[in-house]
Amino acid sequence: MRYDSNNIFAKILRGDIPSKKLYEDAFAIALADIAPAAPLHVLVIPKGEYVSFNDFAKDAPAEVVKGFFSAVQKVAALMGAEEDGYRILSNHGADASQSVPHFHVHILGGRALGGLLPSDKQAR
Repeated sequence: MRYDSNNIFAKILRGDIPSKKLYEDAFAIALADIAPAAPLHVLVIPKGEYVSFNDFAKDAPAEVVKGFFSAVQKVAALMGAEEDGYRILSNHGADASQSVPHFHVHILGGRALGGLLPSDKQAR
């Protein structure tokens, strides 16, 4: 899949769409999710053009990978999630319900999150 420079995160990164940034550094920005799935639901978006985790892991320079994941940890700390815990989630592709073709990480917390996946037996 090719990178689409008109995806919503690319537009936010360019400043075409205004956003309320919770955090920003040279590697990433963090925003509150517009449809939160938990009391704490923050998106951390790298500043480079990466479609998914696969693309990011293969093509991003080591210092960019380190800087991005350092930003994820800083955001979790900033949001007060370290003590009680949090989940980091990233979707890759259609089967994982990736809705924006720009790699990003969800930080979820603020309550007990339960198991890794819903126990819906019909999903099998």
